[in-house]
Amino acid sequence: MRSVLLVEDDFFDTMTAQKAFEKFSVPHKLYTAFNGLEALDLLLGRNGVEPIRPLPEVILLDLNMPKMNGHEFLTEIRNNPELRDIPVFITTTSGMDMDRLNAQNLGVSGYILKPLDFESSTDMVDSMNLLEKLLR
Repeated sequence: MRSVLLVEDDFFDTMTAQKAFEKFSVPHKLYTAFNGLEALDLLLGRNGVEPIRPLPEVILLDLNMPKMNGHEFLTEIRNNPELRDIPVFITTTSGMDMDRLNAQNLGVSGYILKPLDFESSTDMVDSMNLLEKLLR
């Protein structure tokens, strides 16, 4: 079964993403991690966690999280031969150009500003359309 890994520390944003997947009728099994360390555990099967297999086709990643933030997580997966090619979409409240540049330098597939509002954000709709195509 196709899957998506959502790395997000905010419960409300997690629920919003789940609703977005329903709205776009994206078939998926959604895995959730609350920070970068938990996500790596899921991807690599560390600390007694059953690994996601097959690997997720897409990762939705918040930048601002405790323990291991999105930039640190991106660096880790881009340096891992098994994980480096997984497409990553950034979801963040940060509109800072430096955050966007850092994420782009680590090869993200899309950058979505929160709060998620599918009616008014062209970038978000474009990114979700790309995500939907990747998952079909």
